[in-house]
Amino acid sequence: MTEKKKEELVFTKKNYQLLLISIAIVVVGFVLMIGTTDIYDFRKTLLAPMVVLTGFGFGVYAILKK
Repeated sequence: MTEKKKEELVFTKKNYQLLLISIAIVVVGFVLMIGTTDIYDFRKTLLAPMVVLTGFGFGVYAILKK
């Protein structure tokens, strides 16, 4: 009995592309946090963490997308 087992990758090319986009979004969020000026600035306290969380959420979506 010779069965050829079709091996599938866990992720597709689209999953990897979406994952790279999510990593880029997270990096942009951390870049927004950089700086030594006003520590209580809107960009550092609200915008940057929201961008990072959006990137992580997009990463979860990229992993779960089938």
